[in-house]
Amino acid sequence: MLAIRRADDRGLTNIDWLHSRHTFSFGDYIDPAHHHYRSLRVINDDVIGGGGGFPLHPHRDMEILTYVMRGQLQHRDSMGNGTVIGPGEWQKMSAGTGIRHSEFNPSETETVHLLQIWIHPDRKNITPEYDQKLFTEEEKRNRWRVIASPDGRDGSIRVHQDAVLSAAILDGAALTYALGEGRGAWLHVAKGTVTINGRELREGDAAAVEGEPIVVSGTGEVLLFDLK
Repeated sequence: MLAIRRADDRGLTNIDWLHSRHTFSFGDYIDPAHHHYRSLRVINDDVIGGGGGFPLHPHRDMEILTYVMRGQLQHRDSMGNGTVIGPGEWQKMSAGTGIRHSEFNPSETETVHLLQIWIHPDRKNITPEYDQKLFTEEEKRNRWRVIASPDGRDGSIRVHQDAVLSAAILDGAALTYALGEGRGAWLHVAKGTVTINGRELREGDAAAVEGEPIVVSGTGEVLLFDLK
């Protein structure tokens, strides 16, 4: 089974400082047909204008991953973290029993482009956690690089769910990925144009795959969520 989710079919928030596309239901965008995929709850494709951002707000019982693709994002939270996340960096917050945080574009003139991802945890009320790591382009070039996993394998970010997130930058190469029995994959195209099992996907497109091996080729960057 392979089901395509086109970029232009996603939800949209477009205000003076934010252009955001929502793969799944989020905020005022409610789509019963695309509310989540297994434990994957949110993929928001955000472009934040100069000086814009999200003021202090709460989260709980969610694994939150942020990937900065262009620009910088300034982060502060109730755990005492105050950092700037740059291109190629990933941030994780395990919200658990509750956190409050803010996210702003520290530049007044340049935009920041990021993906924010939410994954349901495997249990509630864990102690909140923070992590931030850089994964270089070379680590991802024409190979699967594990970004997040339940056991922190290969130096990846640890998440509290049976979910493995891998990324690859393709330069015309073809990569394969074999799913385990009963598992499903969500593949999101972060940049470029790729082909997955014979179907073309462009930036912002995605595909759900179950019951068949995955073959991806083309030129671009892809994220693959391997989910229970």
